[in-house]
Parts: sequence; structure tokens; C-alpha cells
Amino acid sequence: MSLLDRVSLPFDLKGLKIESLKVLSDEIREVIIKIASEKGGHLGASLGVVELTVALHHIFNTPEDILIWDVGHQAYPHKILTGRKGLMSTIRQPGGIAGFTKRNESIYDPFGAGHSSTSISAALGFAAARDIKKQNNHVIAVIGDGAMSSGMAFEAFNNASMFNTKMLVILNDNKMSIAPAVGAMSLYLAKLLSSRQYYKARNIAKNALHYTTPFFEKVVKNIQKFTKRLATGSNFFEEIGFHYIGPVDGHNLDQLIPVLRNIRDNDQVNKPILLHIRTEKGRGFDSPEKSLESYHAVLPFDLQTKIQKKPEKSYLSYSKVFASTLTKIAKNDKEVVAITAAMPSGTGLDLMIKELPDQVYDVGIAEQHAVTFAAGLAAAGARPFVAIYSTFLQRAYDQIVHDIAIQSLPVRFMLDRAGLVGADGPTHAGSFDLAYLCNLPNFICMAPSDETELAKMVFTAYQINHCPSAVRYPKAETNSIEFNCDLESLEIGKGWVIQKGEKIAILSLGTRLQECIKTSEMLKKDGFDITIADARFAKPIDTELIRHLASSHEILLTVEEGAIGGFGSSVAQFLLNKGLLDGKLKFRSLCLPDYFIEQNTVHQMYEEARLNARSIYQNIKNLLPK
Repeated sequence: MSLLDRVSLPFDLKGLKIESLKVLSDEIREVIIKIASEKGGHLGASLGVVELTVALHHIFNTPEDILIWDVGHQAYPHKILTGRKGLMSTIRQPGGIAGFTKRNESIYDPFGAGHSSTSISAALGFAAARDIKKQNNHVIAVIGDGAMSSGMAFEAFNNASMFNTKMLVILNDNKMSIAPAVGAMSLYLAKLLSSRQYYKARNIAKNALHYTTPFFEKVVKNIQKFTKRLATGSNFFEEIGFHYIGPVDGHNLDQLIPVLRNIRDNDQVNKPILLHIRTEKGRGFDSPEKSLESYHAVLPFDLQTKIQKKPEKSYLSYSKVFASTLTKIAKNDKEVVAITAAMPSGTGLDLMIKELPDQVYDVGIAEQHAVTFAAGLAAAGARPFVAIYSTFLQRAYDQIVHDIAIQSLPVRFMLDRAGLVGADGPTHAGSFDLAYLCNLPNFICMAPSDETELAKMVFTAYQINHCPSAVRYPKAETNSIEFNCDLESLEIGKGWVIQKGEKIAILSLGTRLQECIKTSEMLKKDGFDITIADARFAKPIDTELIRHLASSHEILLTVEEGAIGGFGSSVAQFLLNKGLLDGKLKFRSLCLPDYFIEQNTVHQMYEEARLNARSIYQNIKNLLPK
């Protein structure tokens, strides 16, 4: 029986010696690699925090002591040690446990995390509530160095320094977020760690502290503080009010355990503590498929060779089509620039970086900054394209409204992962962009039905120079293995009819068009030839096309991959205002339901949302005379 077989909850770690904890860490790492080989998932971040997770649950008394993981990508070892070991084979699977921390999944998940840089703010809230209740439990936040590029993390640091309360922030420094970390903080940490004088100062102070005289101990601590500042300059974290400890090897339990125990038992420090640890993302997973992103998310792979199991035919993703089209445009116009918020590979912009590195900006996990940075570029006459996942753009909504829409600046938003996304679940679903962009004045919003339409829309956005625009597209493969098309623009606000019929019309926005065509084939068997139109534009809507469909058909449906308040709502408003809903026309707007759809396959999620062919067919049948 392995040691892990005897561990189910954090309590089981309390009596274990450090040597046993090392063995346990190795066993956890093997389990994570095995699970990822079968299911895929977020491998690299979880492998990087195995020892840290073991140490935290060994030293602290969770769930009474609050442990908050930033983002949640690194939560696999945490889940293994908190009663979910037997469920790990279901992680990110339909009906299984989530890939991120989730409040309603376990009492050991006090705060859910799918987006970056929220942990310190949440932990400060827990600490303040503890103080209000006059309790004395510990509060710990674990944040990665990549997440430190977010302004929200700095806002939380600044606010926490004003509290005379004890909380622990662990800075997991692995020089990575998803892609390599960028920005001044990353460079600062590297400088802090690489200073010979700093290490010398630490060792002198460490050795001197073996003396036990209280007076001498105080003197040595002052010397340590002075030499540390002399070697590296003022420590940023100490200057803003944190008690700084580190750097510590995050894989060395002989270092981690005593340090965490001292932090837990020290009642003298009544201010926030920052523990700086160094870890290696993807530690213990040696694959011939080298990755600069350290295996952030992997496909299932062969456990022996560590090579990912990829499909025989590699179809292009919508992300790659966008990036290749933009690269083609940018080669002919040096004022075209692309902006990513720490997602060069996920957005496809790694392709453009290879060919045009000077025309791509990676601003780190800083969506708000990315948007206003693009606004400045546009105001100065450049042509910026902001490539951000739909769900992450939500974080910059004020900047979209205030800095871009009000000023009508021609920033072009490329919204990847629009609609439902599968295993990452509701935190990553792009459900709301149509609703939160279509209600803004001075905006043009597009959604392609296939890869050819996407290329046209990227080029159309390039030519829009009087207002902001957005193109939304899914996390999906196209039907193309290779893609190359002539650059062609669309007429703004115009859709097109792809097939003509009678009585029944479907106006589709986005890639649900293929499901609408399947619906048409089902209705054809019932004796109905229906009209199908591709709206192309969510804003401005094609009022001429809508008026025609409404006046020449008895039934009209809109179909979209977004929440209520988007395209269908705009169409309904137009029909109502123009008196076209006078009883003769039966109109229905099909969109995502008013609840968060849990992780599943994309196909099953759209089935649950009733946006597949059979559900569209049933909606129409319900409107037909009995």
C-alpha cells in the first residue's frame, strides 16, 4: 500500500515526518501525471506546487484555516489531499469535479477561482471578516508571479498593507503564467533572486541566528535587514508594508516546513506576510515535446513516451485563422499591431510573433491595461487589434465603455472562446460579450459562421477607422486543414440569405448556422422548405433583412451563442418598435439559458442550452398549427 492510499484528508498529514511527506509528494506527482495522461488538463501548474500543497496542509489546520488558490490551475494536489482523490479521474469531465477550486464542491475550497489575480483581495476579505468576528484562524493566499502583472493584485497589496492584520501571501515564483511572465515585477524578482550579495547576506544572517541571546538575535535581525537592502535596494514588498520572507525553494520540504511552521506560530508579526518561494512549473514531467509554456494544458498523452495524442488530421482552429489573416494584413501595414494579455499561444498570436515580433505586444495578465493601452494606440493613429478571450474581456468593461466607446476610438476586439467552451466550464465560457457590447453606442459587433467569414470580418475590422469593433468566434476547429483566402471586406450591418423558403425563417448569428441547416433538413422531411439567413452583424442589425423576413414569413427565429440581452433582444426590440409583432408573426429568440452551464463536452452543453438542431426543430414544431 502506498503512503497516498492512507491519506484522504489534511488531518492524515499531521503526524507524518518530513521524509514521509517527501515520499507522499512523489506519489501525488505520479497520480497527477497519470490523470493528465488519460484526461488531459492543467498539468504544469499543479506539478509545480505539489510540495507547497503538502506543506500547507501539513502545517495549517484547513478548512478552519483559509487556503485560497489564485486562478485554480494549480489545484490538483489540493483536491487530492482534500477528500477528492477518488474523483480525480472525473476532473473536467461531464458530471465530474471542476478543474478549478469551487465553493459548492468542497469545504476546503473557500473561494472559487477561474480568473487570475483575485486571491489576495479575497484573502484580505476573509481576514477582515475573521477580525470582525474576533476569531484567530489563519488566512493564506497563493498567487503566481505571472498573476502579479495584474493591477488587481497590486490594488490588493496596497490595501492589505493598511490593515494591521495577520495574513500570509505566498508568491509562487516560477517565471511563468501560461506563457513566460512579462513586465517589471518578473524582472525585479529575477534580480532579487540572482544577487550574490543577497544570498551572502542571507547566509550570514542565517548562520548568526544560531545564537540564542535575545539581544544578539535582535541585532542580527537588524543586520540581516540592512544587508538585504544594501544588496538589492529597498524590498518592494517591505516598502508597501508586508513582512517579507524568502526566497525559499518551493520543492524543498526541509526548508518549507520550518518556515511555514514559524509563520504559523509567530504571534509577534501583526501585519501581512509575504513568503517568496521558487518553483518549477511542470516539475517531474519530462517530455520530448518541449514547451515554453511548460505544459500548462495538455491533451491526453502516452504515459511512457510523454507524447500527446493528437488527431490524425489537424484542422485549423478559429484562433489560427484569425492570427494568420491578421499577420497577412500586418505585413502590408506597419501600423497594425496586436495586443494579448499573456495568451500569445491561446489566441494564435504566437504565429504573428514569429513573423512580426515588433508588431505584437504581450502586456501580461492585465486586461484593463490592454484595453486602454489599445485606446492610446488608436488615438495616436495606429491600428490596434486586442485579442482576448471573451470571458477575460469582462474584466475590462469600464475601460471599454469609458476609454473606447465614448471616444469612439477604432480599437478592434478579437474575442476568442465566444460561446460555450467545454471542460473549463462557466468561468471560461464566453456567454456575455454580445449582451455587454451590443448595448454600447458607437460599436460594431460581428460573428462569423465559418472560417471564411472570420477572415472577411478580420479584414472588415481593419478597415473600420471611425469606431470600435468586435469579432467573436468559438474555441473550435474549422473544417480546413490549410487556409488561405483573398482579403475581402463585408458591407457593414448586412447579412445574407443562404437559402430561400416559405413560412418559416431562421436568422442565425455565428457558428450555430450549421445546426440551423440541420434543422432545415429535418423540416424538409416534414414537407417544409425554410429560409435561413446569416446575420453576420449583431450590431448594427440588418433592419432591411429582418423586415423582409418578418413580413414574408409566419415564423421567425433568431439563434445565437450568447446570453439574453444580445442579438435576439435587439431584433425583438426592432420588431416591436416597428409594429411587426402584430399577431401574424410568431417570433422566438433562442439564446443561452439564464443559468451557468457546468462543464461538459461542447456538444452536450449546447444540447443542454437547447441550441442544437433537434431543439431548434422542436421550437419550430411547437409554433406550427396542430
